[in-house]
Amino acid sequence: MKKTFLFFLTLIVLYNCKKEKIVGTITEKAMVVSARKEASNIGTYILQKGGNAFDAMVATELALAVAYPYAGNLGGGGFMVYRKNSGEIGALDYREKAPLAAHKNMYLDSLGNVIENKSTLGAMAVGVPGTIAGVFATHKKFGSLPVQEILKPVITLAKKGVVVTQKQEDRIKKYQHYFLEVNKDSIILDKPWKKGDTIKYPALAATLERIAKNGRDEFYKGETAKRLVTFMQDNGGILTEEDLAKYEAKWRTPITFTYDDLRIISMSPPASGGICLAQIMNGIEPFDLNKLGHNSTKAIQVITEAERRAYADRSFYLGDPDFVKIPVKTLISKEYTKKRMDNFSFEKATSSADVSHGSITMTESDETTHYAIVDQFGNAVSVTTTINGAYGSKLYCSDLGFFLNNEMDDFSSKPGVPNMFGLVGAEANKIEPEKRMLSSMTPTIVEKNGNLYMVVGTPGGSTIITSVLQTILNVHEFNMGMQQAVNQPRFHHQWLPDVIKMEPKGFKKQVKKELQQLGYELDETNSPVIGKVDAILVLSNGKLEGGADPRGDDTAVGF
Repeated sequence: MKKTFLFFLTLIVLYNCKKEKIVGTITEKAMVVSARKEASNIGTYILQKGGNAFDAMVATELALAVAYPYAGNLGGGGFMVYRKNSGEIGALDYREKAPLAAHKNMYLDSLGNVIENKSTLGAMAVGVPGTIAGVFATHKKFGSLPVQEILKPVITLAKKGVVVTQKQEDRIKKYQHYFLEVNKDSIILDKPWKKGDTIKYPALAATLERIAKNGRDEFYKGETAKRLVTFMQDNGGILTEEDLAKYEAKWRTPITFTYDDLRIISMSPPASGGICLAQIMNGIEPFDLNKLGHNSTKAIQVITEAERRAYADRSFYLGDPDFVKIPVKTLISKEYTKKRMDNFSFEKATSSADVSHGSITMTESDETTHYAIVDQFGNAVSVTTTINGAYGSKLYCSDLGFFLNNEMDDFSSKPGVPNMFGLVGAEANKIEPEKRMLSSMTPTIVEKNGNLYMVVGTPGGSTIITSVLQTILNVHEFNMGMQQAVNQPRFHHQWLPDVIKMEPKGFKKQVKKELQQLGYELDETNSPVIGKVDAILVLSNGKLEGGADPRGDDTAVGF
């Protein structure tokens, strides 16, 4: 009787352990993880046809423009970090740029105050788009399949349409009043769309067909360019044909650093992600997080204080490296961060008022999107792309079938004044013609023992960096699988405002109470969702585990 009881008790325990273990999509050869099933399917389809990760990048990026107009785009830009199967690494910057007619005070009134909404809504908020330049630069350097073959399923998707999910229905409802406010003519999302409806994008399909036929220059010098500029100027914008013709994507050297036995490869400026991630991880590396415990009071303290110092430096030093000199080597050095952390104490919170930028000689959106790809050849890409705010500037070109970005808000409209994401900027990120605005995007690849280990990234504006950080730590420090790591509740600190943003579910009450007693102010009301991480983990047996964030409609697809 006793043995029978113990046997059933063991079965119950094993069942509960199995039930609690969260495992993502597992695949043998290759995988695409993105914000929409349709985009992940198309990216994987290209891989199955023999394409590589870079071909799949083109397909996934443009499929997101169709299936996820909330952030996927032709009218925005982004960053890519790659690692080839040979170990070669690199980064591509196809971030938007300020138009030639842009100037430092363009969003200020006669008294020098920021004009509300001018940098966020409508044509004046739009930077020169970089997405098409980015995908064609990638394909030119690394692609293997013809562009026409890659774009064929994307064009078919635009013609046949995309089924509305519940989350998409909710998003359209939330932002529709802005569409009606900003646009003169009808837009594709002006109807009361419901879950299960199919939205077709014929104008976007026609634009993609012209691009497939005529290549990159169709968007920057061809008929599409002329029609876009006419539309922008009819709506009060300053974008010109010269702005489009002069745009180029730029290959950059990624930020690399070590953390324990990991090598982190992340995006360089004008993305702040790689530098800030290095500073934060350097700050926490001396502490045994595993011993402190996952999301424990002390672990949150260490991470918060490292974040506080990194974001203070971000606001002062970082900008477009083609315009400002950035002390990269110093900022990402372990010695510099050690000095920055010298005044940290477990006894009480540091006040952001007491933390300025470090002494060296010499804000942003939930509405971004990220995707991760590993192909059957061992190549990997990590890509974050955006039109900045939800549906960007809310300005929709019905003629061409896509929304335009409001990326100009990522500049410092007025140094010292927070942007739409609460990020405070300085002179390094002031508006200048042809300058690329500072970003928090953090597409990242992680190596372990010289081999590909993780591909990770997320949307989330200023919270991007900290969401990527916590996902990597969840796997490395707390021995989680990728899906389990992605699912964990997240928190964030960005120097100013001096609060810890916390997702409202998942943190222990006692931990929150202890943090408040130490002097930390908590904000659980303004961040119901922090990031939507899409990531891939290479398992010890060589298989791939995808982590698709349940906070969105994100999906991992592989073969």
